[in-house]
Amino acid sequence: MNILIILVEVVSLIIICWLLNWLIGIILKQIATVSWLQGRTANITFLRRGISKILILASAVLCLALIGINGMVIYRGGNIQEFQLNLIRSLPTQFWTNLLTASLKTVSLLLLVKFSIPPLHRGIDLVCNYAKRVDRIKANDESVEAFFKVFKKIVTHIIWIYTAILCAKFLYLPEVISKYIYIVLKIYVIISVGLLIIKAVSTIVDTLDALRLKYSNSNNLLRLYERLRHLIPLFKKCLEYVLYVGIVNLVTPEIQPIAWIGSYTPRIVQIIGVYCLSNVLIEVAYFILDEFYLKIQDINESQQQKRLTLIPLIRSFAKYFVYFTAGVTILKLVGIDPAPILAGAGIVGIAVGLGAQNLINDIICGFLILFENYYLVGDYVEAGKLEERNVEGIVEAIELRTTHLRHPDGQLQIIRNGDIGSIINYSKQYIYARVEVSVSYDSNLDRVYRVVDKIGQQLKLDEQDVLEPTRVAGLEHFGEKNLLLLTLTKVKPGKHLHIQRVLRRILKDTFSQEEIEICGFSKN
Repeated sequence: MNILIILVEVVSLIIICWLLNWLIGIILKQIATVSWLQGRTANITFLRRGISKILILASAVLCLALIGINGMVIYRGGNIQEFQLNLIRSLPTQFWTNLLTASLKTVSLLLLVKFSIPPLHRGIDLVCNYAKRVDRIKANDESVEAFFKVFKKIVTHIIWIYTAILCAKFLYLPEVISKYIYIVLKIYVIISVGLLIIKAVSTIVDTLDALRLKYSNSNNLLRLYERLRHLIPLFKKCLEYVLYVGIVNLVTPEIQPIAWIGSYTPRIVQIIGVYCLSNVLIEVAYFILDEFYLKIQDINESQQQKRLTLIPLIRSFAKYFVYFTAGVTILKLVGIDPAPILAGAGIVGIAVGLGAQNLINDIICGFLILFENYYLVGDYVEAGKLEERNVEGIVEAIELRTTHLRHPDGQLQIIRNGDIGSIINYSKQYIYARVEVSVSYDSNLDRVYRVVDKIGQQLKLDEQDVLEPTRVAGLEHFGEKNLLLLTLTKVKPGKHLHIQRVLRRILKDTFSQEEIEICGFSKN
């Protein structure tokens, strides 16, 4: 009889450990479905295996302890059944009452949550369908559905985590367990709310896109969205950084060795806010200039030209002023007084400038090139004069002191930023591919013009880089034996050399077919 009791207890203990292992596996599997943990599957699997090994070891130790205790009872001539009944009777009645009550509460709560989640999901789906119908916009349906899908998962996980906290209290588990589960819940809620906000921003962007296409005109506020749309990625990034700082602010107070970090998080949030706000202020300043200074109707052409000249200067001043103010504000937030730094920078700048004028000149020019957006990597530019020759090519790199240009012939040209001088950028908006062709004095110019127009129309159809058909700009020069005609083709930035070569070949072939005498092309 004693051996049978020991066997039943050991089997029961193994079954309990197996059920606990199974329950933990289900919980970790649900955790793995969280969107921001999708890339941590390997870590969760490793944690699952570690917990399984610990449970197996604990089960083995408990089984050995159980067999050892029962063996001692049998060795002393006692009865295991009587020994265990006496042990149970020694426990107060209140213990068994509390255990039974806690078990009933836990089971009831788990069943309630289990059967309440499906109706909750259906309710969220109904709200999602209503949100997609109410605005009568199809373009944002996908983002709305993605928002509510994430919302459904987050609500479900929050309910289960809070259920775990309540179950821990019902079962009178150590307070530290409930405490750390609650910390996990707070962290999850903060991250989830941040993800929901990002999803909401994406939904708003899609909605504004659709509304802009449907209702936008020059007289309503939706036209402002196009000006501020490129700030959305910046806003998302700042929002993510604020979210990470919030998580740090939440977690660090619970870990004493690094609790001091929490005192710096408000400043970090303020710095992120200053950076984001400065970019918004720059765009607002640009909008005000365009709307209230540039788009005034009752002005003559001369005044309009003056305004077009002053606008870039005012924009540059506004950008410098906002960034300078933001830098000074950030220094103050960090706890650094900017006044001595500015005064010291002036003195040091004078001293260094006297000894390293070329270096300072190159660095300042490089900074202005980047800040004023004169040219970017990939642009085709012609930069001033260097040693009595023009330097041109594709920009491969813009460094602090130098700019690297790749010439069409393949040479890499490295130019000091201070020596660049004037800049011709062929990669802004559009450029004209200029081709000069010489025809004899006997040619019928009207017929030549018609042939060139026909060639231009076909070239626009064949080449996607052509923006407008080729046209004859006019008669450029009277030669001794020929007439020089200039043709212009409006093309995409940086594509003029390719189109020039293609057009010369087509002109040669077509003129030969039309029996128009070609006296020679220029080397332009």
